[in-house]
Amino acid sequence: MPSSTPRSGIDPMEWWRRFQEEHAWQLREFVFTLGLLRRNPSAVAGSCIIAAMVFLALAAPWIAPHDPIRISLSERLSSPSWHHLFGTDELGRDIFSRVLFGARISLRIGLLVVGIAGGLGTVLGAVAGYVGGKLDDAIMRCLDIVLSFPSLVLAMALAAALGPSLRNAIMAVAFVMIPKFARLVRGEALAVREKPFIAAAKVSGAGHGWIILHHVIPNCLSSVIVLGTLVVGETILIASSLSFIGLGAQPPTPEWGAMISVGRKFLMDQWWYATFPGCFILVTVIGFNIFGDALRDVLDPRIRR
Repeated sequence: MPSSTPRSGIDPMEWWRRFQEEHAWQLREFVFTLGLLRRNPSAVAGSCIIAAMVFLALAAPWIAPHDPIRISLSERLSSPSWHHLFGTDELGRDIFSRVLFGARISLRIGLLVVGIAGGLGTVLGAVAGYVGGKLDDAIMRCLDIVLSFPSLVLAMALAAALGPSLRNAIMAVAFVMIPKFARLVRGEALAVREKPFIAAAKVSGAGHGWIILHHVIPNCLSSVIVLGTLVVGETILIASSLSFIGLGAQPPTPEWGAMISVGRKFLMDQWWYATFPGCFILVTVIGFNIFGDALRDVLDPRIRR
């Protein structure tokens, strides 16, 4: 008679029971945090905006009425209508469809940058804060040099040096964002390394790498998540700026900043060309910012008491 358990021999219900027992405190904190977010108007508004943008980005291939790169010169610069909700561009391409597909690109840029910068910055900050000494000084002085330049200016310089492309723009923006995560995590790591459980881990024979991975970084994740939410909006804005000046996504890629760059030439007569992509950038950045602010407030220990 075949067994109803997985090949590993672990009953899923038994695994779930053990997981609840081992992570009961984390689960209670997670549920409590969700309750606070539901009662926070800014969190609700921000999450609704983010959810709407994510839905439009994921569903773009099915809800976009036209091919975003199909050229129809007979319909060039048509005003908004039922056939073209946001009008068309100078090549007759449907702006509504291009804006929807542009959401996929912008959100992907934001998530990739946060993933790369957040991961590297968290590791650098945790190592610097936990180890301290000359290594801390060396890491933080290098990061201070990066922070001494405005984010947009440095991203423009790096993107220009690497060459105009979407991949290089992502790399440039990620490099600029690393110090923000590193400084935040370093500050938290300096406090965490003085905790009694760190001393207990050292006494038990745990190595420095194990302590950083299993104790220091997990205790910094809540702050990293909050900063990551805020950085997504900033990243979308910087990436759109790079595309606006020709250093990001290249034609015919439907990217919001690139669309505004071309649309500004027609702004006086064909206002819809640049207006709708700009509105999507505005709404998306506001959504991530207000949700990040609300999440920061909810995770504040003074409020959680």
